[in-house]
Amino acid sequence: MGARGELFTTQIHLDNRSYFFNVKENRTGDVFLQIVESKNRDGVEADRHQIAIFSEDMQKFLQGMEKSLDFIEKDRKVRQKAAREKKAAKEAKYAAGSSAGGKKIYRVKGEKAQEKVDDGIKRTGRIHVVSKRPENKEE
Repeated sequence: MGARGELFTTQIHLDNRSYFFNVKENRTGDVFLQIVESKNRDGVEADRHQIAIFSEDMQKFLQGMEKSLDFIEKDRKVRQKAAREKKAAKEAKYAAGSSAGGKKIYRVKGEKAQEKVDDGIKRTGRIHVVSKRPENKEE
């Protein structure tokens, strides 16, 4: 037995976090898993959180972890499928415009597509003021 009742220790280093999985034994002989998360900020250890799971509760803990991991995997697959369908729908929508002259149709998000009206006014997207005065006014 090591210092502070440690029987086994392994660690995982990520970008700004480290995880320690410590198997320990307390004074009464109970074996437990201690999971420690350590966050580093600017090279200084800032936050440290830990949980302890006793050996008699380990199976229930692992069942909960397994259910959570299954949910995450199913959710990831559903999101990927939805993203593929959205991309295919978008490509199909704009592919019709590309076959007619190779032009793509662009619009600002939230605006409805407007049909082009040729009334002699050049629309640039900016505010356009038209005078209400008559053009030829003879006095």
